[in-house]
Amino acid sequence: MSSPSGAHPGRRAATGLLTVLLLPLTGACGDTGGLVSAGVTPTASGPVHLWPGRAGAVVPPADPGGAPPEYVPGIAPVPDQNVHVIDPVALVQAELRDHPNVQTGPDGMPGETSAAIRACGAEGADPRKCPVLTPYYRDLTGNGKDELIVGIEYPEQQMSVRVYTADAEGRLNRIMATTDTVISVELAGRDVIVRVPSGNAGYEVNTTWSWDATQRSMLPTREQIVRVPGQGSGPGPSSGSRPGPSSGSGSGPIPSPGPAGAAR
Repeated sequence: MSSPSGAHPGRRAATGLLTVLLLPLTGACGDTGGLVSAGVTPTASGPVHLWPGRAGAVVPPADPGGAPPEYVPGIAPVPDQNVHVIDPVALVQAELRDHPNVQTGPDGMPGETSAAIRACGAEGADPRKCPVLTPYYRDLTGNGKDELIVGIEYPEQQMSVRVYTADAEGRLNRIMATTDTVISVELAGRDVIVRVPSGNAGYEVNTTWSWDATQRSMLPTREQIVRVPGQGSGPGPSSGSRPGPSSGSGSGPIPSPGPAGAAR
């Protein structure tokens, strides 16, 4: 007898069995790659201004005219703003003549260091005892010309870091001067980074100096307190209060000097 629907009974049974087998597969495909709840998302909120009624300190606006240039006297005009022709020892000696017996500030220098610098280059003097270190060069102002970076060793691991640039008239201008107990000095792009011990044991302070075209000098634009890897929390030589850097008018470690005694 033929089926009322005209379909073969065995074929209808096979179709029904296939449908039953496909149902769990279809349900499984619906779960694959689906979104799963990660729980309640915390509500985003901005910073809360504490004590809003308090009259805060006022930041004075920067002088639009910039800081007065700290020209170095006693140095011949620099041709084509090429600071590579400058003798760094003669440069520091010229600054000493212009600021004799200064103990503090950007020109401050211990007496023994001043005496050693004055003796640099003298007949019979040991060049290894000269506190003026090998100079480095880098375009820090973005004008396409290198600036001159000079380091001066002071007693007790203190160091003075100074940066000079030459203007279009050939005058040499000091755009940075800072003195501190220095771990190391680094160059990152057009920034000078000075690493010093923090007042907290196991930490150091990294101060980034950047060129400010308005002030026409290098300014400390960023300061980070960084934990030193592998350092314990016990007292160390950096414990106590760390004085801030003394500043004047103004990533990776600096590479070793090249054969000519200088590096870019």
